[in-house]
Amino acid sequence: MLKGFKNFVMRGDIVTVAVGLIIALALSTLIKAFTDFVINPIIARAQGGHSMGLGWQLGRAGNKNTYLDLGSFLSAAVYFLIFMAVVYFLIVVPYKHVQARRGMVVFAEPGPLKTCPACLSEDLPAAAVKCLHCGSDQPPAAAAAGGAAPAGR
Repeated sequence: MLKGFKNFVMRGDIVTVAVGLIIALALSTLIKAFTDFVINPIIARAQGGHSMGLGWQLGRAGNKNTYLDLGSFLSAAVYFLIFMAVVYFLIVVPYKHVQARRGMVVFAEPGPLKTCPACLSEDLPAAAVKCLHCGSDQPPAAAAAGGAAPAGR
């Protein structure tokens, strides 16, 4: 039983996911500190004065429960954008490169699509012979593109 567990844990994709999560958590902490201590003060300063931050007071003045805090929302949006850019450029791009060296394609662009003439669904793979949505038969890919010439002419 322990041998099976060891084999499961030591599979390459499990280890890759675990390392990716650890790196993502560490980067998340770093980026959160950046937004809290650099971006938030800049956004709060944009409001000016002695207000609670960038936003509007919806209720009694000074009540944090009724304060619409746009500064915190903007900070969270900046955090998200920075975090996703870091994950993409420091994890996804190198992973794609390493996998390409191994002969594997990951995060590939979707193949060409065609439209079903019966239900007008636009997300069918070009090689589909039946519609995923209505089940109607699809013309062959070459005939759908209009590139096939009749034989004998």
